Amino acid sequence: MPMKVILLNGSPHAHGSTNCALEVVAGELNASGIETEIIHVGHLSVRGCISCLQCRRLGHCIFDDKVNEVAAKFEEADGLVVGSPVYYAGAAGTITSFMDRLFYCTSFSKRMKVGAAVASARRAGTIATLDQLNKYFSIAEMPIVSSRYWNEVHGNSPEETLQDAEGMQIMRVLGRNMGFLIKAIRAEKERSGLPEEEPSRIHTNFIR
Repeated sequence: MPMKVILLNGSPHAHGSTNCALEVVAGELNASGIETEIIHVGHLSVRGCISCLQCRRLGHCIFDDKVNEVAAKFEEADGLVVGSPVYYAGAAGTITSFMDRLFYCTSFSKRMKVGAAVASARRAGTIATLDQLNKYFSIAEMPIVSSRYWNEVHGNSPEETLQDAEGMQIMRVLGRNMGFLIKAIRAEKERSGLPEEEPSRIHTNFIR
């Protein structure tokens, strides 16, 4: 079965700085033999999760939009990259709502799928954005891919972003590291399986 990574462009601009960074990552993944698909979602009208819990009954989100379409692709993928511009030192609202619902409404196991976040900014706010986006992966037992610096690019346009030599190098290294990790996990999974999984999740509520 071929290996594949889904890359989500959370910017309203289909061909802006965020997409520029994602294309570099995708190029390195392709060079390592991994299929990629960049999906533009940042321009959509995506409402947030309303905690109706209907996904438990239906098996998908009750709002039948792009989230459900991407969920099916995510289930089959080996990795997910989410890219966002920086808005008020955080991820854009649309990709935040998208990720909330994508991770909450999907019941399939995400264990050992590989995740990476990419932030694009004119100047600042990237670290807070990366911290926010990486939390989706860490709660789902997804190994998070790093590069040789934080996964960020800078520029106010694609042309400026391409001039960010350090940022471009970070994206290239990120793509290579992700490709290696996906292959290593696939090989070990085929050789001896995934780590032992606890039979059920423990939920503890603290009430004072």
